Amino acid sequence: MDGKHKDDWEPRPDDFGDSAGVEREARRAFDEVVRFCSASDSLFRAFEQNLLTRLFALGCLLTRLFLACRHERLEASPPPGFRRGAPRVQRTLKTLFGPVTFGRSQMIRLVAGASFYPLDATLGLTRDGFSPWVIQFVTRLATRMSFASSRLLCRSVLGWSPSVESIAEMVIGLGQMAEPFMKQQPAPANDGEVLVIEVDGKCPPTARADELAKRRGRRRKHAKACVCGCQRHRGQAKRKRRGGKKRRKKGDKSKNGKEVVVIVMYTLERGEDGRLHGPRNKKVWASFGQRRRAALWARAEATKRGFGPDTTKTVQIVVDGASGLRSNLAEAFPNAIVTVDICHVVEKLWELGHRFHQEGSDELKTLVEEWKELVYAGRAEELVTRLRGLLDGVPRNGPGTLAKRKGLGKVLGYIEPRLSMMKYAEWRERDLVIASGQVEGAVRHVVGERMDCAGMRWIPGRAEALLHLRCIEINGDWEEFIAFTDQQILHRLIEYEAVQIRSNKPLKCGFALAA
Repeated sequence: MDGKHKDDWEPRPDDFGDSAGVEREARRAFDEVVRFCSASDSLFRAFEQNLLTRLFALGCLLTRLFLACRHERLEASPPPGFRRGAPRVQRTLKTLFGPVTFGRSQMIRLVAGASFYPLDATLGLTRDGFSPWVIQFVTRLATRMSFASSRLLCRSVLGWSPSVESIAEMVIGLGQMAEPFMKQQPAPANDGEVLVIEVDGKCPPTARADELAKRRGRRRKHAKACVCGCQRHRGQAKRKRRGGKKRRKKGDKSKNGKEVVVIVMYTLERGEDGRLHGPRNKKVWASFGQRRRAALWARAEATKRGFGPDTTKTVQIVVDGASGLRSNLAEAFPNAIVTVDICHVVEKLWELGHRFHQEGSDELKTLVEEWKELVYAGRAEELVTRLRGLLDGVPRNGPGTLAKRKGLGKVLGYIEPRLSMMKYAEWRERDLVIASGQVEGAVRHVVGERMDCAGMRWIPGRAEALLHLRCIEINGDWEEFIAFTDQQILHRLIEYEAVQIRSNKPLKCGFALAA
């Protein structure tokens, strides 16, 4: 189904004042559904679609019955500091089954005159106009796909959907609760004896200042480009008004990428065979925050999991060699084993090999395999010596020599400062981690698949909320997170606070610090 569920049968208007009237109408609707199922001669596709329409209409009536019964059981007297207002204020709530209109009593605060609705507070209903299930459902969809795709999927399943703008505001609103949720999460049970922290980054596209100015400026009205106003001629007219674009020079980028730091933290447990098994209790977190904040989050989370600053247990940090990540994490974990991803080292050796031999040649493969053997054997210093000798043997002048010298200098500049992070033979003997495969996959999954797609231009403060929610969903904590948010919202409602989840206020780009 696509769009609103339609059928020749429609429910009666929502004008019932008590639960008895709603119950009678719900029973009539149920009898209609039974008669339809008994008498239908249509194909199964049509039957299934029409049945769902009736079930959704019946669901709206049953929801109204629930609301009416709960309202009748409420305490009639106003709470301290309030007086009675209107006995029945109508409200429409957009639910899983569709819009439901109901009435509830109003209380008015004696000071300032703000309204309070006891039924809303009792049931945990916010001022958003959407039911709690709808809010969490469309937000969860938005963690997996674009806002427009979330709207399309929701509409095809439920027959209706919140607007794209409402979905984006729900993401920001729920995203503001992700940080408090992470703080209060307890340490996982049955953790392993070795803590591994893998860190990497990726730069999704962000909006430039001129793009934001166009978004936020007044929309000018333009005459139709053709009689029918088709997309083809609208595009031609738009390009003509805009004028030609300035041609980018070599190396210029239009992506305007801002780095998202991704951390994967898990433990390994040594088994009876002497090997380390895992990962166990893996957690993924990402943020537009600075690398220093990434180190602070990792430090706090590790301490919560029993690997404090003075721990005697093994802590290993695996990075891709970025100096900023390495220095910040080494400061937060002074006793940790810091490892450069061996795949990054090997990749640079292949790039260097192409400077000396043709692609696909046996000579290239033989040369790089010799270098790789030294790396895996923990003889990186010997590799540096060989590369130094090779550099000395390359003439300063002649065809191809400049590229060879630059390539050798680049690899030496990468390996020499990281020799202490390349003890791969020792770490392989201890069955420790020598590659950052976990975080490489997380970077593609968390950031790349959702945020680095064609046509996307993110505002970091708003994208931060989506990042946090996507990590919570990927970690398998979504149901726990929704239970936490429900509890927080209900606590605010019973304190007579007007609560709205939807928000367009960007988050501060920082990591949640664990308790």
